[in-house]
This record gives sequence, structure tokens and C-alpha cells, in this order.
Amino acid sequence: MTLRQSLFATLLTFAVTAVAAAPGAHAADGQRGAPTDSSLASKPVQSGHIAVNGVNYHYQVHGRGAPLLLLHGGLGQIESFGPVLGALARQRKVIGVDLHGHGRTALGDRPISYVDMADDLAIVLRQLGHERFDVMGYSMGGAIALRLAVQHPQRVRRLVVAAAPYARDGWFPEMLPMQASVNAAMAEHMKDTPMYQNYAAVAPRPQDFPRLLDRMGELMRQPYDWADDVKKLPMPVMLIYGDSDMVRPEHIVRFYQLLGGGLRDAGWQREHMSRNRLAILPDLTHYEGFSSPALADTALPFLSAEIRPVPAPPTSSNSR
Repeated sequence: MTLRQSLFATLLTFAVTAVAAAPGAHAADGQRGAPTDSSLASKPVQSGHIAVNGVNYHYQVHGRGAPLLLLHGGLGQIESFGPVLGALARQRKVIGVDLHGHGRTALGDRPISYVDMADDLAIVLRQLGHERFDVMGYSMGGAIALRLAVQHPQRVRRLVVAAAPYARDGWFPEMLPMQASVNAAMAEHMKDTPMYQNYAAVAPRPQDFPRLLDRMGELMRQPYDWADDVKKLPMPVMLIYGDSDMVRPEHIVRFYQLLGGGLRDAGWQREHMSRNRLAILPDLTHYEGFSSPALADTALPFLSAEIRPVPAPPTSSNSR
């Protein structure tokens, strides 16, 4: 694999602007990638910055309704979701946040951390007037969404984790050394890529890009395993992956089982049905799913549903 190929494979691990980077992503079948119909675009009804623990987070509010925090992948920004953002905003008040060092949020002096960003975002949502909300994140954003639900369970009503593992070894093993190799030395090779160009177009300090790569490499080299935390999540959770995702299929199944799903037959009256959900979207890779209309179509029914009580098992007419 050449340096350039390795670079793209590595950085796309966190679903960076792959719609622009991958020509095949604009499929006409409406399943893969982002359609070019401008009517699907969404314009914010509110935007600004909220400073938390040394990071000045940029946020945008799209649409109206029940609040939904939407978190993008690594080296992306709010707009990376493309038509998914517009589809969600037609039914929900979507609060998109540019993550630490990404988009319009400048890189602070802290390390980039899933745990720290989760705590920060809880404060951002409180500053915006939301004590309780739904959370949906893709790849790196999915990891942060998971940590937010773990660290602030009383604040999260429903959680959608898309294209993210609960442990570092959930990625296919060939991706781990590529992730570990991300560093500032790659910055110069990226100047003509959509990843850098989209960053430079909005970043407060485009010259921080090499430092951002160093911080992302540090993050991706850190081991983690949140299996015990997953078992304790009190809110309904939906997991969404492409059938050709970067997350290993056996890890996806284990994630669902940790949530209590997929352990037995649901029963005639759904009496053994888990309240959590798993969706595998056909014909999608990790690099396309965040902008696929199927992502919104799959998540919205779950996010909009009420939490239903499990039916009581039937009683026998012959019981004494």
C-alpha cells in the first residue's frame, strides 16, 4: 500500500468527508452516498459558540421539535452528514456540534478525548436549555455519543450509535496500525484532499491542521473497552452499521448482546423482545453510511417511538 493509500484508509477510519473523496459514493439508487438534490439541504435556525473547559464549541440548530444531538465523525464537521441532517431536521430539533479541533471549533490545549468531549457536550446542551435529549453519533461521534450516555445517563433519553465499536479491537485488525500511524507528517500530503480543504474552509486556524493530526493519532493509539459500561446503559439504544463496515461483524453482534439483544427468541407476543435495536444497512461501507439517506430513515422511527412496556406473558385458562 502506498503512503497516499495508507493515509486515506487511515483517516477515513472516522468517516471523514468521504462523500467528496469517494466518487463511487454518489450512487443513483438513493442507498449509498449523498444525493445532490439541494432541496434536501438544511440551513441552521441558530448557530454560535459555547466555551467549555477551554474549548470553544461551534454549534448549529436545525429544525424544530424534540432535541437530538448529532455528532459527526473524525476530521469531519456538522455538514458532513449532508442530506441526513436535512432529513432529521424535518422531524427533530437537531443540534449539531463541531467536535474539539474540528470544523469551526478551534483546537485547544487539551488532548482530544472521548470522555472529556462527552462531559463538555453535556454542558453545551445545558447551556442551550436542554436537560434531556436524544443523541446520535457516527464513528468517532458514535464513540462520544456512547460515552455521553454512560457518563450522563439521566440526560440521554435515547441513543443511536452508528458505525462505532465499544472497544478498540472492534475495528478490523488491519486498520489498527494505520490508525496508530496518524501524525503531523501527513499534513503536507493532504493539502490537495477534500479532507484538508473542507477543514481549511471553516477552521478558525487552518495552520493547526498538523497539530490536529497529531492529536487524532494520540487518540487512536489509546486502548479502550467499554463493555462493562454498555451493560449498564438504562436508555433504549439503537446500533446501525453498514454490511461492509469497518467494524467487525462479530463485534457488532457482541455489542448488541451486551445490550441484552439477540440472546433468545422474542416470543409470540414479543414478551422476550429487547427494547434495543440493531440495524445492518445493505450495500454500505464505513465511508458512505454517514451521508446515506438510509441512516436517517433507519434512525428516525426508533428516535420517535415511545418506550413501550413489555407485554405480560399469557396466563393459562387451566391454571389453578
